[in-house]
Amino acid sequence: MVWLPDSETNFMYHQLTADPEVTLVPVCREGETMAIAAGLWVGGKKPVVLIQNTGIFESGDSIRGLGLDVSQPLVMLVGYRGWDKHGITTDSAARFIEHILHAWGINYYLVETDDQASRISLAAEEAYRTSRPVAVLIGTEYGA
Repeated sequence: MVWLPDSETNFMYHQLTADPEVTLVPVCREGETMAIAAGLWVGGKKPVVLIQNTGIFESGDSIRGLGLDVSQPLVMLVGYRGWDKHGITTDSAARFIEHILHAWGINYYLVETDDQASRISLAAEEAYRTSRPVAVLIGTEYGA
């Protein structure tokens, strides 16, 4: 798990650190995540990136060059900063993320509750079946 902790996915930290099968690879900037994940993939691992939606914006060129042009299968767990299940956005990042994923041709799943956590597995299966990045948007109310 290559990640930069954020407010939307911070609740996952304790669960991830308690799992002996998960290795956390912290980064200083979200823009580093895609290149580090690519290195892990080349080394035979199946990395997952955990960043905020603003980190997707910062990582755009790496997503294009590594994920899309090189066909890297990658699961991106994305904290959906500024999103609210009632359609009220409190941050412009929430208004842009889905449009950007559509523009790049990256499929995504939304997870709001524990009952929807299986969508993460669906994203992983899709990423490796298609050799493409797939995003999982973690709704801000999830885990709260």
